[in-house]
Order: sequence, then C-alpha cells, then structure tokens
Amino acid sequence: MGAIIIDASDRLLLIKRGRPPGAGLWSIPGGRLEPGETDEAGVRREVLEETGLRVEVGRLAGAVDRPGPGGATYAIRDYLATVAGGELVAGDDAADARWCGRDELLRLPLSEGLLESLRAWDVLPWPPPTSS
Repeated sequence: MGAIIIDASDRLLLIKRGRPPGAGLWSIPGGRLEPGETDEAGVRREVLEETGLRVEVGRLAGAVDRPGPGGATYAIRDYLATVAGGELVAGDDAADARWCGRDELLRLPLSEGLLESLRAWDVLPWPPPTSS
C-alpha cells in the first residue's frame, strides 16, 4: 500500500527507492503490511519510516497489481493522505524524499505505471501535459 500526499503548493510527495524492487526509481511512499496490520496503520507507518512525516489517511484512491520478483504479484492499494506533522527526511529504504511539482514529476524516472495510475485515478492537482 502507498500514500498519495499533495501539499498546499500542489506538489506530490515522492521517495526514491533505495532497495529492490524499484531501486533508484521515484514513487509514492509505501510498502508491505506487517502481519495483522490494517491498511491505514500500514500507510501511517510506512510514510513515517520513509519520510519522517505523520499523516492522516483518507480514502482509497485506487488499486493495481504489479509483477514482483520470482513471479510474485503485488496487490497495491494507494490511499490519499494529508500531512499531520513531522519533518521531511528520507529514511528506512528511501534514498531520498522530496515534494515534486508537475514539471519535475514528468522528468523523474518513476516506478512503472505510477504516473498512469495517478492520472487514471484523477488524484493529481494539475492537468496532464497537452500534445502539440
């Protein structure tokens, strides 16, 4: 599960994955649930571990299945969330963490399918780029 967090300046919070899968790619904060953990608790824990931020978890934005190592399939549920406190700092398996505007988001090497999913779920605060 993951957290889609947009600040008051319409920037999306992204982390740079420090470990596989997706090492070196930018994505929203998130990860695996611990045994017995709810999605909400898992989102709060993962965001805190990876970014130093405490969040309030909102509604489910969407869900996708992604291929994992060894033929595994990850069922990923991403939730809208808002920052409730803390200070942004990369931690745990995040090599970096930052707020990104539209132009930066389009330039970064993103996790496979991330941008397409965010657009399909209509959660980005800006329109997609127009074709010329």
